[in-house]
Amino acid sequence: MENIEKMSRVQKLTFSAMVMALYIVILYFTQSFSFGAYQIRIATSLYALSYLFPFLVLPLGLANFISNMLFGGFGIVDMLGGCIVGIVAASCIVLIRRRKWNRIFIAVPIVLVPGLGVATYLSYFLAIPYPLMAMNLCIGQIVPAIVGVALVKALERVWRPAGSSRAADRRRADS
Repeated sequence: MENIEKMSRVQKLTFSAMVMALYIVILYFTQSFSFGAYQIRIATSLYALSYLFPFLVLPLGLANFISNMLFGGFGIVDMLGGCIVGIVAASCIVLIRRRKWNRIFIAVPIVLVPGLGVATYLSYFLAIPYPLMAMNLCIGQIVPAIVGVALVKALERVWRPAGSSRAADRRRADS
């Protein structure tokens, strides 16, 4: 049984709100390079948190929706598209954990889901061919993917399953 299972609904709701606020604040400070044809959206590294906290899937999608509403320039299509992309990426990360795959695979949905998904409508708005747009977005998502994997590795060191020993935690962290 993990600590997350001991969180009350109120604690999960509060944690979700804090992660959403963090996503929006990070995007605010990085918006100069988070939008457009070349995006390095550091805030999407927070999708990796769904590996440790699966209840964050919907809040991360909602955070993307709100961010695109506040800072994006492509209206409802971008807001809904970003929300869907956020939910799909975070859901893929939850599946990676459930399948007990190595946490390095967290990087794959952080790169591919926004890169391929957002390109479907952004290529139309910016009049850039889809393959070029998708390639640009996927390249831009490499940095957030690396940050996301590092974030999970760092948090796993302090977020231990209930009842586990430090020795067991060290063995798990080294794997």
